[in-house]
Amino acid sequence: MIHRTRRVAFGLFTMLTIVFSGWTAAAQTPSADERFEVTSIKMARAPLLETIMALQMRDIARAKEAFDAYDGVWNGIEVYVNIRSKEMYQAIELNFQARIAKALGAPNPDIPALLADAQAMLAKYDQMIELVQKSAPLNPLYDDVARLRIVRSALREIDPALKAGNVVKARKYNDDFQDGWFNIEDFVRSRSLDAYVAIEGGMVHLSEALMPDKPDLAQVAALINAVMAQYNAVVIELMKEARNQR
Repeated sequence: MIHRTRRVAFGLFTMLTIVFSGWTAAAQTPSADERFEVTSIKMARAPLLETIMALQMRDIARAKEAFDAYDGVWNGIEVYVNIRSKEMYQAIELNFQARIAKALGAPNPDIPALLADAQAMLAKYDQMIELVQKSAPLNPLYDDVARLRIVRSALREIDPALKAGNVVKARKYNDDFQDGWFNIEDFVRSRSLDAYVAIEGGMVHLSEALMPDKPDLAQVAALINAVMAQYNAVVIELMKEARNQR
């Protein structure tokens, strides 16, 4: 194992549970006896609800932040939705999510229209949660895919944060990725020792590259791409196995 300094690591999923616990409606609060698929999907509901609350208060900045958080969690668990129902996946991601994200990025968003879309999206999302709760469990390999994608979501956000000039946020995403990696690194190593070693080494260099007050954007992007390539290779192979064994 390549050693590096670590903090106490809760993992991205546990951290999201804590952060979003105040946003989650009582009926959608995960319980200890629920399977990982259900609890994960419910976590993506929480920031979507926060988006609606922000729009009701006409707070676009807060709505953008909440919807970005939703997108981060969604990227981790969308694999479940895509497997369960193509129709719901398309409605949630290609219809509502795409339209809301575009509207939130407009100079003068139409808040009533945005709110209506967000509420309709939440209703569709609740239908998905109900479908998943009533359905038989998927192949456990899909849970492994989701865990890897959930951890990966923080890595995907480092470069955009840095390009936006928010070095503190970029470092926070890097910390989140490192914390999440702590919980899945043994699994990755069992799948591919070469990928594990490359990711570990890349993470060390990435943390070093983010230390200056003004990190080198090109250097950071290259390091992220290198880590992502190794990480994605493991995810892709695992996804192939899950589909073949479904």
